Amino acid sequence: MAEVKSGDTVRLHYTGTLADGTTFDSSEGRDPLEFQVGSGQIIPGLDDALPGMAVGDTKKVTVKPEDAYGEHDPSRQQTVARDQIPEDIPTEPGTQLQLQTPDGQAVPVVVAEATDTEITLDANHPLAGKELTFDVELVEIK
Repeated sequence: MAEVKSGDTVRLHYTGTLADGTTFDSSEGRDPLEFQVGSGQIIPGLDDALPGMAVGDTKKVTVKPEDAYGEHDPSRQQTVARDQIPEDIPTEPGTQLQLQTPDGQAVPVVVAEATDTEITLDANHPLAGKELTFDVELVEIK
């Protein structure tokens, strides 16, 4: 039976959970995720766990932050005066916004904190600093 190796295109079903059991993503009810193993299309910790699997195999993979979205980086947070943000922009904590850099690049941010005078924006990936667990089932090796 064929086993996954780097360079193979595979399709898999997955459910990703946090340490507290909360599901953050899943392919349930959707087509399987398709990607090329070893190409950097998915987080390294999951990519590295796939070689050697065969179609129909299931596996539980725990991925440390450094092999997923990295550690939470305080330098990727910025506090700005509330009066610098247009009034029509929502500023409730948890709101996802998009900023534009001086060179025109879009940067997704989340409102981390809001007071009467300041808004703290966080450009870290929402899963940065978190250990992730994936339950995977290999559906196909193309």
